[in-house]
Amino acid sequence: MGYSQNNTTTVKINLDETAPIISKHIYGHFAEHLGRCIYDGIYVGEDSKIPNTNGVRNDIIDALKGLKIPNLRWPGGCFADTYHWKDGIGPKEDRPEMVNRWWGGVTEDNSFGTHDFLDLCEILGTEPYLAANVGSSTVQEFTDYLQYVGHKEGSPMSDLRKENGRPEPWNVTFWGVGNEMWGCGGNMTPEYYSNLYRQYATFMTDWTNSDKMFRIASGANVADYHWTEVLMRDIPKNLIEGVALHSYSFVEWEKKGSSTKFDEAQYFSTMQTALKMDELINKHTAIMDKYDPNNKVALIVDEWGGWYDVEEGTNPGFLYQQNTMRDAMIAGTTLNIFNNHSSRVKMANLAQTVNVLQAVILTEGEKMLLTPTYHIMKMYTVHHDAQLLPLTFESELYTYNNETLPAISASASKDKNGLVHISLVNIDSKKENKIEINIKDLGVKNITGSILSSSKLQDHNTFDNPAKIQPKEFKNFKVKKGVLEIELPPFSVVVLEAK
Repeated sequence: MGYSQNNTTTVKINLDETAPIISKHIYGHFAEHLGRCIYDGIYVGEDSKIPNTNGVRNDIIDALKGLKIPNLRWPGGCFADTYHWKDGIGPKEDRPEMVNRWWGGVTEDNSFGTHDFLDLCEILGTEPYLAANVGSSTVQEFTDYLQYVGHKEGSPMSDLRKENGRPEPWNVTFWGVGNEMWGCGGNMTPEYYSNLYRQYATFMTDWTNSDKMFRIASGANVADYHWTEVLMRDIPKNLIEGVALHSYSFVEWEKKGSSTKFDEAQYFSTMQTALKMDELINKHTAIMDKYDPNNKVALIVDEWGGWYDVEEGTNPGFLYQQNTMRDAMIAGTTLNIFNNHSSRVKMANLAQTVNVLQAVILTEGEKMLLTPTYHIMKMYTVHHDAQLLPLTFESELYTYNNETLPAISASASKDKNGLVHISLVNIDSKKENKIEINIKDLGVKNITGSILSSSKLQDHNTFDNPAKIQPKEFKNFKVKKGVLEIELPPFSVVVLEAK
C-alpha cells in the first residue's frame, strides 16, 4: 500500500477466485476471570433480581447473540495458568474458594465453572475455546480435563461428568496449551516451552480424533519473532494447529492515559500501535511460511484491543475502562487487517467481552450498555465466512506533528449469496476523506450503507445515555459511470453492501 497524492483514495477491488475465506473465528471474544467480566458481569447468580438464565444475564445473552460470536475464550488469560478445573465442577456449595492472584487479589467461590461456561456457549451457539493450565498444572490434570469434556462414556472422567448432571460430552475443539508462557504463564524460554508443549500436545489426542482437536500454542508477545521462530522450528506439525499472538494498542505501556480524557497526540500514538498489527502479522507470517509453506498452522491473535488506565475510583486490578470512538477506530482497522490476512489468520479474540479492557458490553447493577466497539463488531458480521476480495489502494495521509499514518483502512468480501461488503475506516481526526471504487466488474446495482460516527473522538455511551453512539444509515455516496464515490467523515467507520 502506498500513499495518495491527489486528495482521493482510489481503491481497486481484485476479483480473485483463489482468495481465502475470511474465517468467522476472526471475530471471536475473550472472557477471563478478571475484574467484573465474569462475576458481576456475565454471571450474576441464579438468585439475582436481574433476569438471568442459570445465573447468566439475559440481556448479555441477547447482545452476544446479536454479534453471532463464533468462539469464546475462557477462563484466561493469566488466570488460566492458576486455574484448576476440578474446583469449578460439582455442587456449587461444595466448591472451594480461590484467590485470583493476578487480578486484584479477590477471592472467588468458583460458582462459575466448566459446566456454566460450556452451557453458556451452547445457548449462544458459539464454539468454546478453553485455555488450559500448563503453568501450575500437570499433564494428568490436562488430559483428565479433555476426557471430562470430550469423552462420551466408559471412563472415570465421563462418569464424573454424568454424576454432575451432564450426560453428553461437549466436544470442545479449540484448546490453548497454556497462556503467555513467556510471562505470567511461567516466564519460560521458547525452547523450554516448545518441549513442554510437545509433551502436553502428545497426550491431547487418542490418535483417532486429531481432526477434531485444534491445539493452540502460547505464542509471541508483540514483536518477539524469536519466539515464533523457535515454536515453528521445534514443534512437529502433527502436534500443532495454531500459534497465538498477543498485541494491545496503547499510548505508552507505562503511561497509558485515560480512556476518555485523551488529546490528539495520545489518539495518534494509540493508532500507531493499532496499525502496527499489519507489520506484526506480516513478519510472524513470514517465519511461519518458512517452516510451514503449505499453510497448515494458523496464526491466532487471541488477545487484542485498546488498553488504558482504569476508570477513576475503580480497582486497578480490574482493568475497567470506557469505550470511545477511538476504540471504534481500533476495532475497524484491526478487523480490516485480519480480513486482509485471512490466508494465515484464522482466529482472533477481542479482549474482553464485558467490563474489561476494550469491552463490547459494560454493566452497572441492572443497567447494561453496548459500546462503540460492539457496534463495529456487529456491522462487520457481514464478513463472517465470506470470500475475501483483495484490495489495492494508496491511502491519503493522516498527519499530526510532522508524523503520518495511512488515513484509510479497508477490506471487502463476497458472501455465499453473492452480496459484496466493503468496510472502510477513516482514522483522520479532522479531515474528511474521499474514496473512489470502480465497481463495474462487480455486477452490482443496489448499494446501501451504515456508518458509526460522532462529533468528538472522546464520545462514548454512558448508562444515562446508552444510545449516544450507534450505527446510522449512510447515504454520502454516489455512483458515476461505474465508479462509487464515497465521502468518509473524520474518525468514522462505514460498511457498504452491494447487490
